[in-house]
Amino acid sequence: MNPKIKKINTEYEKNAARIAELQERQEELSKQRVELENLDIIGLVRGMGLDPDQLAALMQASRAPEKEDQSHGKD
Repeated sequence: MNPKIKKINTEYEKNAARIAELQERQEELSKQRVELENLDIIGLVRGMGLDPDQLAALMQASRAPEKEDQSHGKD
């Protein structure tokens, strides 16, 4: 086999392995980020003293003006 091809194949395999490692690390970092964001959200909700029903009502109330604003723009 041509030595240049062998060299390229070796480098290609090394790069493929490194990419796989980086993708795994990226997935792990993404999971950690979501977990920390969720903990922050839970802390905020608990800090406000809201129960799940109150939180749901607050979220629905915050969405209502958006729909209203969008419907006015179509007239």
